[in-house]
Amino acid sequence: MERRDYRPHRHHQVQPFKMTDDQNYEVVNAEAQSEDFEFEALKEAVNYRRSLIEEFSPYLEGDILEVGAGIGQFTVELLLVPNVRSVHAIEPDPRFYSKLLAQNLKIQATLGTVADLDPSLKCDAIVSVNVLEHIKNHADELNRYHACMKKGGRLCLFVPACPSIHAPIDANFGHYRRYTRGELRDLLQGAGFRIVKLVYFNSLGFFAWWFNFCVLKKTSFEVGKVRLYDRRIFPLVHALESRCLRPPIGQSLLAICEA
Repeated sequence: MERRDYRPHRHHQVQPFKMTDDQNYEVVNAEAQSEDFEFEALKEAVNYRRSLIEEFSPYLEGDILEVGAGIGQFTVELLLVPNVRSVHAIEPDPRFYSKLLAQNLKIQATLGTVADLDPSLKCDAIVSVNVLEHIKNHADELNRYHACMKKGGRLCLFVPACPSIHAPIDANFGHYRRYTRGELRDLLQGAGFRIVKLVYFNSLGFFAWWFNFCVLKKTSFEVGKVRLYDRRIFPLVHALESRCLRPPIGQSLLAICEA
């Protein structure tokens, strides 16, 4: 893969985050207790992020809209995808947004949500990683995604799976829900998307999440354990899942859809 230079200066288009009563739109659950969403620990999930890019990259080209960019950990990876022409990252939290800008990435950035974007915007693809579960009216959010995509555009979506492992840490992170495969399929089709791929992801992570956060009731990630799992265990798990057999259960769901 050709490695792009993604650090040069570029003007950032800053738009204020506006919330109106008639929008009835919540991006981050107000009950979220984790101020930084464990970014310090999750930055160690290098192979995990790269595996998502590996799954998404065949469907990414042209102008990309990244929803809920956070502090830019996944944005950096998107800029390395060969067929990506531009990335427009949107983030509603001013704290995370300021950290995103501080990275000085070659992107267009907006403080706000999809509802704040110019209605005339039409992108080639949308990337939404661990965002939809934070939104109360998730069906409306998917409708907004569909409305701002070009005909035939791709949605690359990643969400927490399996309500059976919903734990206190989910509430701390502001998750309204974890998804079943059938529920997510119905939501996507209801918004007008054609599903290309809808699979469970990280089967071993399902059991690790259950044990650590449902049984032991832990309320945060441990940096050392995240690093160990990412470097030593996850690459084998993902290789088996992606090349041999997709699992019947997983910590997350991955969807590729066409508008």
